[in-house]
Amino acid sequence: MIRIENVSKSFGGLQAVKDVSFEVAQGSITGLIGPNGAGKSTLFNIVAGLFPPTSGRIVLDGQDITGLPTHELFHRGLVRTFQIPHEFSQMTVRENLMVVPPEQSGENLFNSWLRWGRVREEDTKVLERVDEVLDFLEISHVADELAGNLSGGQKKLLDLGRTMMTDAKMVLLDEPGAGVNRTLLGKIREAIRRLNTERGYTFCLIEHDMDLISQLCDPVHVMANGELIASGPMSEIRQNAEVREAYLGGGVSGHMGEDA
Repeated sequence: MIRIENVSKSFGGLQAVKDVSFEVAQGSITGLIGPNGAGKSTLFNIVAGLFPPTSGRIVLDGQDITGLPTHELFHRGLVRTFQIPHEFSQMTVRENLMVVPPEQSGENLFNSWLRWGRVREEDTKVLERVDEVLDFLEISHVADELAGNLSGGQKKLLDLGRTMMTDAKMVLLDEPGAGVNRTLLGKIREAIRRLNTERGYTFCLIEHDMDLISQLCDPVHVMANGELIASGPMSEIRQNAEVREAYLGGGVSGHMGEDA
């Protein structure tokens, strides 16, 4: 679905991403891991259109999307979330979901005045979809809560919900487990798994929780110092000497999701 071809990115004299190539297959949950500063988020930002690569290209469903702006990629079904959720804090959870679908008739003042029947019909369909998303993610009990009052884990679920309000084909998840308690992390894990298996969402996710990566992802790609250093199933990644060195300087393996 996504093909990253020889992508590099430099900021002045700093090369943040160096000739990285890999694919995210349709229907997969692909992991992208590496120590802090490895270039993972920079690569995500390139794929998501936040800035162009210095060299290389990005292909989505056979079409070159290199350098296309985020809003155009959104309409092509490519959605990105962030490590720190970007909710509308003074709007309710329900309202946060309602504003996501693009090109709603009610956004046009002319339609609001003269085509109110059409606007009302669309709003009814959006609300039905919102209720379905709330139920799927098991957050109906906070539907009318201000989004800014949610816990970190609930905000991550809301991020997934906003993704569900689009016609997303490919979702880039940036640390969905960061700052989340274990109970809600389990809900997030199962929501991602169900969106993948039941609804056909393709995911690529950055994550530092190796247990979450192990439970969800195959394959896993590893970056260090801007370069791709390993790819494969997590069982192989854990045993890779170069990966261990990148994370730990050759030390204990606990950070790789194993007992030390």
